[in-house]
Amino acid sequence: MDIYSTEEQQAEAIKRFFRENGISLALGILVGLGGLYGWKAYNQNQITTAEKASDSYTALVESDDVLSSADAFISENKDTNYATLAAFVAAKDAVEAKKLDVASEKLSWIVSNTENTELKAIAITRLARIQIAQTNYDDALTTLNAPLPEAFNANVAELKGDIYTQQGNKDQARTAYQAAIDAGGLTSNPLLQIKLDDLAVTSPAA
Repeated sequence: MDIYSTEEQQAEAIKRFFRENGISLALGILVGLGGLYGWKAYNQNQITTAEKASDSYTALVESDDVLSSADAFISENKDTNYATLAAFVAAKDAVEAKKLDVASEKLSWIVSNTENTELKAIAITRLARIQIAQTNYDDALTTLNAPLPEAFNANVAELKGDIYTQQGNKDQARTAYQAAIDAGGLTSNPLLQIKLDDLAVTSPAA
């Protein structure tokens, strides 16, 4: 199962978040406060900390084995945006290595620790995909019942349709897939229509 196959908008949300909320935001706020020596000292400390986290993150993602180092990095940088990004990278590597339990753990960490709504929603939908791949359908439905931004409605509805299809609940699956289409899901995944068509009700021959 390709956990990341139809999530271009989610990848863009991650990029946008770190572009808009990275080091420059913290520095801009602190510089604006300027004037007092205490703030200058704090500002310098923030710069040093951010640069150290940035260097450590670069070393992590460029290493041959992200998974072996991810936990230590996340623990050491848990109060920075880099910890969240590292958890996403580790989860992706875990999926590729077919270590779904590890991927689930990393995504669950993001859900519990990030305050950004979009990043949390991305982690939730990816966690649900992993739970579906593990045939943990009830857990996946529970995961998807978390409140998410409206932009994720189509993705959530499609995932629910996938779950109901696997469970043999064709009526619920059709309803979910139609809801995904109504929410604009065909824009990101044209195959959604095929999923719905495959569940079409056929009339008995006369």
